[in-house]
Amino acid sequence: MVPSLKLATGDQMPVVGLGLWKIDRPDAPALVPEAIRIGYRHLDSACDYGNESEVGAGIRHAIVDGTVRRDELWVTSKLWNTYHAREHVRLAAERTLRDLGLDYLDLYLVHFPIAQEFVPFERRYPPGWLFDADRPDQGMKLARVSRQEVWEAMEDLVQAGLVRNIGVSNYNTALLRDLLAYARIRPTVLQVELHPLLTQEKLLRFCREEGIAVTGFSPLGAPSYVPLGSATLEESAMAIPTIREIASRHGKSPAQIILRWGVQRGTSIVPKTSKPERLVENLAIFDFSLTDDEMASISALNRNRRFNDPGVFCEAAFKTFCPIYE
Repeated sequence: MVPSLKLATGDQMPVVGLGLWKIDRPDAPALVPEAIRIGYRHLDSACDYGNESEVGAGIRHAIVDGTVRRDELWVTSKLWNTYHAREHVRLAAERTLRDLGLDYLDLYLVHFPIAQEFVPFERRYPPGWLFDADRPDQGMKLARVSRQEVWEAMEDLVQAGLVRNIGVSNYNTALLRDLLAYARIRPTVLQVELHPLLTQEKLLRFCREEGIAVTGFSPLGAPSYVPLGSATLEESAMAIPTIREIASRHGKSPAQIILRWGVQRGTSIVPKTSKPERLVENLAIFDFSLTDDEMASISALNRNRRFNDPGVFCEAAFKTFCPIYE
């Protein structure tokens, strides 16, 4: 059994989930039920990942064959940037629910604190970052939608029974303070990039004090970003001697040490893999513990190295300067 984090609503979110970013669409219908068979009960999805229909097929397969009941799963999805206006939030959530084949989401997150101009569903779905895919030279088209407007529309989803919990992703402490000042329904989860090279200690402390659970995406750091050109193999935390020495001491892989560090510091994690053997390995982190000294030595590797930064990749890939963390 995978342990869970108790959220402010009383709901229990499994501390390890399967991250579905960059899972190829043809692989998802078989990968998802296999992960569920192995023991995963937390699936981390998003409109922007472009594979929610295939993920939904995998969920249905696992439910129909009796591997799992719907109420035993925790399914997260995320509101994309082009749907921040109040009139589009519910439409986006309903499209995600239809693609996943679900009546409700356990958690729905605002994916980025970036509002972009609406792209009609019939024109392009998922819409991605570009306003006009046929004119990439025009870049992104930002919209004047307040964060309060999108949050109030997220609250409406809870009232309508479409979503059990709401939260945000890629927010910093300043944005969270702003959100908490007007939220009728407080965010239960913050999802951000977390790994030994980006430990975000102050952000985690703030969330603990405010009763907001934290999920770390890209918990292994660089590997997911090497194919995108935003990281190098030399930046992999799994190659750092400190990590490798601790792994040898425990008879575990470097990846398992990093994932154990993630859950032992009180966060949930959503590692991505499409390999069945890695699915098993990523869950096999609950039969050992790291010492306080080992935890401290891993945290000391922090370099504030962020691999997923719109202030960098939006300009490089989409010809639009779009910083959010500065």
